[in-house]
Amino acid sequence: MPFVRIDAIGTDKLEALGNAVHDAMVETLGIPADDRFQVLNGRSTLKYDDYLGIHRDEGVVFVAITMRPGRTDEQKKALYRRIAELAEEYSGTEPRNVLVTINETDLVNWSFGNGEAQYA
Repeated sequence: MPFVRIDAIGTDKLEALGNAVHDAMVETLGIPADDRFQVLNGRSTLKYDDYLGIHRDEGVVFVAITMRPGRTDEQKKALYRRIAELAEEYSGTEPRNVLVTINETDLVNWSFGNGEAQYA
């Protein structure tokens, strides 16, 4: 049930990036293959600096994942690595340009439709 938002400059790589993130979550977190909720945004401008000495360029991609708590630090680290690997493989995005954040939220904070909290 992760909800993913991907922001990148332009739209030419968004589908490939969405597939990379989804496949990485299936592989590293064990989410079901049909559990895809994504918003893919092509932007004309994204702001970024060389924070932590990582030089980013116009190929920068911001990935925000909202999901329930419970994954280990090791699973999250594996997810970050796999997203970067697959983003490069699927879309040619350099791993240095992939910034990923995870926001964990309790099950009661989700509604998948019909005005109901299906997991609460």
